[in-house]
Amino acid sequence: MNPLLTLVIHMAVVTWLTLLAAGLIRVKAWTVAGTLLAFGNRDDLPEASALAGRAERTARNTLENFVLFAAIALIAQAAASQSPRILLGAQVFFWSRLLFIPVYYAGIKYLRTVVWLASIAGLGMMVYFLLQGAA
Repeated sequence: MNPLLTLVIHMAVVTWLTLLAAGLIRVKAWTVAGTLLAFGNRDDLPEASALAGRAERTARNTLENFVLFAAIALIAQAAASQSPRILLGAQVFFWSRLLFIPVYYAGIKYLRTVVWLASIAGLGMMVYFLLQGAA
């Protein structure tokens, strides 16, 4: 498998882990009551703590950005584009998204936005260089 598709797989795993973590943090799955709640249908979820709210927003943002990343990466793959610049954009996206998770969990406002912008720049690089190859 080529490096671009490997990043798609890794990002899919990271996305799944953020979704899983958000749910487990919300119910406090490390407690007996939380474990029972996690195994249930979650009709009576407790009010989200600040951390649980950040974890849920992190998961949603990661999922939304993963959809864009996967679409762009798979288009590049289908177009048989092996540009190292597209791969660089994908790497910028991936590592920025990995950094985004703990920064958002920690609640570091302005750094979170900077890291998010770096990931968007990675997507932009991918699109720009993909379109350059198509021109």
